[in-house]
Amino acid sequence: MGTLPLSDRPVFNRVILALRPEAQAFIASRVETRAIEAGMVLKEENEPLTHAIFPQLGILSMMAEMRDGRTVEKASIGNEGFVGFTYLMGGSSAVSRTVVQVSGYASWLSIEDLEEAMSRFVCFREAMLRYAKALIVQLMETVACNSLHTAEQRVSGWLLMANDRMQGGSFNLTQEALGRALALRRATISEISSDLLRDGAISYSRGQVTVLDRDRLHAHACECYDRIASAQLPPG
Repeated sequence: MGTLPLSDRPVFNRVILALRPEAQAFIASRVETRAIEAGMVLKEENEPLTHAIFPQLGILSMMAEMRDGRTVEKASIGNEGFVGFTYLMGGSSAVSRTVVQVSGYASWLSIEDLEEAMSRFVCFREAMLRYAKALIVQLMETVACNSLHTAEQRVSGWLLMANDRMQGGSFNLTQEALGRALALRRATISEISSDLLRDGAISYSRGQVTVLDRDRLHAHACECYDRIASAQLPPG
C-alpha cells in the first residue's frame, strides 16, 4: 500500500478545497496521501493524535463497541471532513475507533503542520471549525434518526451520503459492514437492499453498490439526510 503524491490524485476533500490557493499549496506540500482499504483501523480510541486525516475518496466510520461485542457507528466521515476534530477543542487523543468502511485514499497532515496551517491561514481554521460544527449536527441527527426512523430510512440515508462522498460512482460495501455500522442484522440489510433494487433506486451485485436513481433513493430516506448534508461545506 504505497504512498500516493497528492498531485497525482484528485483533491476531493471539501475542507481543503474551501481554502485560498496559498493555503491549499501549503497543505499539498505537507500532507502524505495514502490508499485506504475497507477494514483498516486508522485510529484506536484514546490513541494519541499525531495526525489529522482528510479523506479524499472513501468513507470512514467512528465506531462504538459494547462489552458484548456489538458495534454501531457514531458518525461517518468522508470528503466533507477529517479525523481529529477533537484537537480543535483541546483534545490530544482520539475519542473513537475509526475504521475504513469504503476503500479510497486519504491525506495525513501532522499535528505540527496542522498547528502551523491554522496559525498562518484564517481560512483553514474557519473551514476546520465549520466541519466540526457539521459533525456535531451529524451526531445529534444520528441520535434522533436511530430512535425515530425505520431501518430502511437509515440505510437509504447512509447510501445517499455514500453516493455524495464517492463522487456519484459505484463503491464496494458488504452487507455485513453496513449492518455493523447501523446495528442491523444482515438479513435486514439484505431485505432492504432487495426492496431498493426492485424500486430501481440502486443496483447491488457482489458487494458493489451503484445508486441508479437518487430521487427514488431519497424518497426512501428520512429528513435527517438533508439536515446533515445541508450543514456540510459545499462541494468544491
